[in-house]
Amino acid sequence: MDIILDSLGKRFRYDWIFKNLNYSFHAGKMYGIKGPNGSGKSTLLKILSGHLSPSSGTVTYQKQGVEIQRNDLYKYLGYSGPYMDLIDELSMEESLKFHQKFKPFLEGLSVQEMISLLELKKAAQKKINHFSSGMQQRLKLGLALCSQSDLLFLDEPNTNLDQSANDWFEKLLTRFRGDRTIFIASNEPRDFKYCEEILNIQDFKK
Repeated sequence: MDIILDSLGKRFRYDWIFKNLNYSFHAGKMYGIKGPNGSGKSTLLKILSGHLSPSSGTVTYQKQGVEIQRNDLYKYLGYSGPYMDLIDELSMEESLKFHQKFKPFLEGLSVQEMISLLELKKAAQKKINHFSSGMQQRLKLGLALCSQSDLLFLDEPNTNLDQSANDWFEKLLTRFRGDRTIFIASNEPRDFKYCEEILNIQDFKK
């Protein structure tokens, strides 16, 4: 899916987070969104994914030349961010089954195959509120990466991951990137290893 930004801007009260952002994101490419903490990376991802409205300008979505309305965008996207909540009362297996009812997994993956991919077999029946922050991040990334979507948004994907988990994330990303349009927001250069274009949010400050 393509995304076209025309004079995009976002402000909170009187402060512009970014302004006059003109850019075209093309289907099948991986993009990095970089900038220091608090610079507006997450805000941009939330606008691109339809979770926030811009203060100025427009965002247009096109799939094979057909425009997709913002109200229908949820059908086409996957999203992971450290600020997203999981349902604490569910076990990991229950969470995967619940998620699958709304968004199928890629390549016909089963719940058990997902548990194996997450490398958390011993925690399959464990309640998520007993997960460490790193285990929760694995689950968030797995749900986003391994579900069917045309657009994939990954905000600070290596948050709470140690070196071994960082390597796990890279393997999962390269295996399941497919032909999706992918966005990675981060201030860590390592996260942009596979990105074909990098957008610096600082270039669009007022």
